[in-house]
Amino acid sequence: MPNYYPVFLDLHDKRAVIIGGGTLAESKIAKLLDAGAKITLISPKINDGLKATLEQGSFEWLERDYRPGDLAGAFLGIAATNARPVNEQIFQEAEEASILLNVVDEPLQCSFIAPSIVSRGPVTVAISTGGASPALARKLRETLSASPALEWADMAEVLSRARKQVKKQGAVIDPQRWQCCMTSDLLAMAQDGQEEEALSSLLSKLLDDTFPKLCSTLEKCQPSGCGRKPGECAA
Repeated sequence: MPNYYPVFLDLHDKRAVIIGGGTLAESKIAKLLDAGAKITLISPKINDGLKATLEQGSFEWLERDYRPGDLAGAFLGIAATNARPVNEQIFQEAEEASILLNVVDEPLQCSFIAPSIVSRGPVTVAISTGGASPALARKLRETLSASPALEWADMAEVLSRARKQVKKQGAVIDPQRWQCCMTSDLLAMAQDGQEEEALSSLLSKLLDDTFPKLCSTLEKCQPSGCGRKPGECAA
């Protein structure tokens, strides 16, 4: 099995071609639509779920079998048919045209594989076993989905705004200081809708050299200097 390079693709307004009209194609299209891709689906038939999505004008449907050349102009392609000879043709076309391609359940014919996804707000965790075991990827996804650690995703907006403020002021903040300042109290504020209060508290800790229990030098914040573990600084 190849060693895959993990990456998140910007598919906004980029053309994606999916060949196949069943359940597998339906699940792929849902995620591609979320990413803002412009989708062309090629299949003589599509299932009821895809028909419902089509009625919303979400993608283009070419009601026919795959033909060589159908990937022309595509940024990304997905072969989701149950016919191996057809998938092989699609694979060969993608290889010749240097188009990113995923052939469902055939990792050796993929230039990329779709990971198992855990999402909460703007945070996405992608899980891959390199094609070795989809069952393991699903088990990890289900475990992470129920993990309290994922609650930290609820602070994404506050942290994003704080980062912009820090950059605007030209301050240099050591990554460790960010970790030390991400406390359970701040998380609780964000989850209770008190984002302004959480932002103000976070910025005061990040930018105040004299804040108790934190290092006095912003550029060289160290766990040993704080005397506390990350996430345990005093309020």
